[in-house]
Amino acid sequence: MHWNRTLQTVDVHCAGEIGRVITAGVLDIPGATMADKLNHLNKVDDSLRRLLCSEPRSGPAGSFCLLLPPTLPETDAGFIVLQPDQAHAMSGSNAMCAVTAILETGMKPMQEPETVVTLDTAAGPVRAVAACKNGKVTRVTLDMPPAFVARKAALIETEAWGDVTYDLCFGGVFYALVDVDQIGLTIVPETARALAEAGVALRSLIAAAEPALHPTTPALDGLAYVMFRSTEPDGAIRTCTTLRPGRADRSPCGTGSSSQMAVAYADGLVQPGDRRISRSIIGGEFVTEFRGETVVGPFKAVRNRVSGQCWIYAITQVGLDPSDPFPHGFTLSDTWGG
Repeated sequence: MHWNRTLQTVDVHCAGEIGRVITAGVLDIPGATMADKLNHLNKVDDSLRRLLCSEPRSGPAGSFCLLLPPTLPETDAGFIVLQPDQAHAMSGSNAMCAVTAILETGMKPMQEPETVVTLDTAAGPVRAVAACKNGKVTRVTLDMPPAFVARKAALIETEAWGDVTYDLCFGGVFYALVDVDQIGLTIVPETARALAEAGVALRSLIAAAEPALHPTTPALDGLAYVMFRSTEPDGAIRTCTTLRPGRADRSPCGTGSSSQMAVAYADGLVQPGDRRISRSIIGGEFVTEFRGETVVGPFKAVRNRVSGQCWIYAITQVGLDPSDPFPHGFTLSDTWGG
């Protein structure tokens, strides 16, 4: 065996959504801030993302959580999410995976009953409170980046579904939130393929018409995902975030849940202290708590807490042989779609 690059990951899932936390093999990424580092990964050199997120070393499902030296003194670790389409500023499920790995592997000493870990993200600091018992992280509660509605009840014309209404929201990344009945589907495991294909197609249409500009941080510009939603009989929000190249998020989606709370605030439906349950396509649950009001540029925004649980299932070493013909990976339409 002859490798010229070696990386180690602690492999975690959050309510079924895979977040592989890179714990060795990356010293840093160029940039003075996490936004600069995110921009470098997306605009200058995305070889690390392609190496890890493409076949044969990975596949379309799941993400890699990149831990870096923090750029803010009050934070413990820098955090960027690497996914098959690009690097992203923030993800609730992946942040929970990262905090779980940091504490359960001893990168930061675990204190029971609670340990605080603060992540430095391109969307701002994210304070995580981990409930801990007998060496296990039993729940992670995130103080999410401020969430706001950039456009309410916007319309996009489609050939497949006619006019589709969506709410353009920011919850750490930009979302288009779409009531699922507009595309004639329900959010159940049996419709995951159809939801994923519809969501990716809608994202392409909306992104072509909507620049989704962040008012303060250009590295956060651009629509990341379409999240389908419906209301359950018990009042929970059933969610399905769709990710390129074409899959459904297994978790209830933290940044999407925070975005949905911003919509509820804009509609006058919540007060500080109110909680809502987000339920995933496979039944996992996050709890989102509306904490208070703030502003982001010209937008009224909300501060939310989102909580869930993760489980470590493997520790993996990834290597690159210098003679490997696929140093940047590859994708095929049988698995990755068009």
